[in-house]
Amino acid sequence: MSMPSTPGVSGGSNIPPAPSGVPSTPDTAAGSGVPGAGRPTVSIATFPDYALAQRAVDYLSDNQFPVEHSAIIGTDLRLVENVTGRLTTGRAALAGAASGAWFGLLIGLLLGIFSSRAWWALLLTGLVIGAFWGAVFGAIAHAMTGGQRDFTSRSSLQAGRYEVTVDAEVVDAARTLMTRLTWQTNNPE
Repeated sequence: MSMPSTPGVSGGSNIPPAPSGVPSTPDTAAGSGVPGAGRPTVSIATFPDYALAQRAVDYLSDNQFPVEHSAIIGTDLRLVENVTGRLTTGRAALAGAASGAWFGLLIGLLLGIFSSRAWWALLLTGLVIGAFWGAVFGAIAHAMTGGQRDFTSRSSLQAGRYEVTVDAEVVDAARTLMTRLTWQTNNPE
């Protein structure tokens, strides 16, 4: 069986096709329409948090810099999962009731559109039935886990630092503006 060849790449490619096509690699991304792909870039500043990097790019934009030639790149990525509480069968049933109530409200609203009278009764009935079955399924689903993962949490992807990069062809203008921003920040009037 032979591998498909990627147009524009000498010798083809050894990358198997995915459901959405052949993924681009750095050598084939240049002509793919991906912003900044294939062009040399230069880092002009590094920041400890995203808000400061965003502020720098916003300053570039405010000063008519072509920001389509810039990027904010997060490095040293890590997944942080903050535990928000203990998950009991009661809390699982409550969460299920809340999501079931929304679903029941939607069904009641759809049925109420076609009702000539007492549409509010359909809304209320859908809400109550949805909350009941949501609570039942939430409690059953939690009980079936067998005590594993008895906590709730919220996950986030965080970077250790953020670099602002620009295309090499516009680096001088970007560095001039970043110097001006640094000077304004360090010497407030």
